[in-house]
Amino acid sequence: MAHVLALPYPSQGHLNPMHQFCKRLVSKGLKATLAITTFITNSMNPKSDTVQFDTISDGYDEGGFMQADDIQAYLARLEAAGSKTLAELIKRHESSGHPIGCIIYDAFMPWALDVAKQFGLVGAAFFTQPCAVNYLYYYAHHGHLTLPVLSVPVSLPGLPLLELEDMPSFIYVHGSYPAYFEMVLNQFSNVDEANFVLVNTFYKLEDKVVDSMSKVSPLMTIGPTIPSFYLDNRVQNDVDYGLNLFHLDPSICFEWLSNKPKRSIVYVSFGSMANLSVEQMEELAWGFKASNCYFLWVVRDSEKAKIPKDFIEETSDKGLIVGWGPQLELLASEAVGCFFSHSGWNSTIEALSLGVPMVVMPQWTDQTTNAKFVQDVWKVGIRVRVGEKGIVGREEVETCIREVMEGEKGKELKKNAMKWKDLAKEAVSEGGTSDKDIDEFVNKLTNSLC
Repeated sequence: MAHVLALPYPSQGHLNPMHQFCKRLVSKGLKATLAITTFITNSMNPKSDTVQFDTISDGYDEGGFMQADDIQAYLARLEAAGSKTLAELIKRHESSGHPIGCIIYDAFMPWALDVAKQFGLVGAAFFTQPCAVNYLYYYAHHGHLTLPVLSVPVSLPGLPLLELEDMPSFIYVHGSYPAYFEMVLNQFSNVDEANFVLVNTFYKLEDKVVDSMSKVSPLMTIGPTIPSFYLDNRVQNDVDYGLNLFHLDPSICFEWLSNKPKRSIVYVSFGSMANLSVEQMEELAWGFKASNCYFLWVVRDSEKAKIPKDFIEETSDKGLIVGWGPQLELLASEAVGCFFSHSGWNSTIEALSLGVPMVVMPQWTDQTTNAKFVQDVWKVGIRVRVGEKGIVGREEVETCIREVMEGEKGKELKKNAMKWKDLAKEAVSEGGTSDKDIDEFVNKLTNSLC
């Protein structure tokens, strides 16, 4: 039995797709181990019936990313401590009955491929973000996209025409977050040495860009990586992600949802990293109130002080604010009619897979490009217009929500969302494009390790 070791970048949005992919590989007959950092292991004490867990160090065992002085320091130490402890982990498994034969590594960490090659192991790069975003970074890495971008729209093979604000934020705001930008470009530093390139998308969702990128970097589409229960239901007991850095009591949400009419609720979440200004939080709050729709708003504890005074009291008949929510279950609820989102990739592909139309308010990284596709390519949502001071005003928030929830446009968006839901299910079902690519990966890997 071939044994794969999966190594996700240590953040919530990267852990889940990799863990889900491991579950699917186990269902296809492989043995899979997910290597997470010491800090995350201690924080969540992970358990799984099918996937094994092991540990590497990011050099910040006490506090993880929050312990580092800045992102540059974190990434440097992650590479140094990660390389060393990954090598030790591989050696430890060499003497077991199931030595590791393949490292599936998050493309944010190309150094993991160097470690795999030192041991003569198969290396598979795993891209968590959509193909369109990866392709833009590929172009920037190879100097085919001149930065800063001075003339728009930008025309690249397989992509729609892109204005500056449709680019990933590191390109759109040139010079922003240099350490992160270097990291996303470095995904391609040694990818041509990888035996496989896996992308968390599905073919029909991004067919044109997959075809274009495949010509320069052969790839396999293996998504959506959401629990099988919501798609093909072929992976036993796969009903949730099973890894949560945030602790929650879902009963509060579901008790509140239980008596609401079908498609009457706007579910609002900006992911695990968003940090909005006080003014932006105020505009959102009063926009939600003015829409007169029910809303369930996830506001992390660190952001709660930004909610306007008296807002919770004034909207108690219409709204519920929680610190975290079981997003998949909420999106799957018939009571939810719209997802007001930052358009991070995991959130976007969950909404697409569950047939939920969106209002998108992208913040940074891949979200701006995802938002372009949500509105103009997949036609499942509306992107908010940003005002002069970089703030989305309350009237814009209200208008966009009403359009999705009440207007003719909303019916069209819902219809398109249901189409993508069916295609997502088809992709991972037996004989679907993702299913075939996963089977090919398993077969090639098994044959090469025999």
